[in-house]
Amino acid sequence: MAKAIITCGKICSGKSFYSNKIKNELNAVIISPDEATYDLINNEQGEFYNIFSERLNNYLTKKVGEIVQAGANVIYERGLWSKKERKKIREFYENMGIQYEIHYIYADNETWKKNIDERNKRITDGNGESNFYLNNGLMKKLELLWEEPDSSEVDFIYENTR
Repeated sequence: MAKAIITCGKICSGKSFYSNKIKNELNAVIISPDEATYDLINNEQGEFYNIFSERLNNYLTKKVGEIVQAGANVIYERGLWSKKERKKIREFYENMGIQYEIHYIYADNETWKKNIDERNKRITDGNGESNFYLNNGLMKKLELLWEEPDSSEVDFIYENTR
């Protein structure tokens, strides 16, 4: 039976790395809101970021469910930053009868900071693809939004350490 693997983790924790690592063994397609945002509007949503992000995530969540119902495995690269988001996505897929797992990608502080530095270097070198630069002000804002999941909210924990 097909299932959705939904990644959970803060920015630069290694969700894309993990998704690509398990993609072949699960014979799965990766659905990424970050990639979609870049391909659709080149990360230029500006003041409409929150509205666009919410609409895109709602649409992709629905489509991931439909793809799984059609019989394909999906790795859905979501951050699931809050307890509310994690609860909402669980309820949504349970109501659809979709088999799913939430995989938490944990990065220790040293790995996390290296990931951020490497991401920012790729961007300044012109190889950032779907990423945007993470300056100190943005990082402080994002850190305030992150709610660490407890073990009851996730089905698997992947420790991304270097």
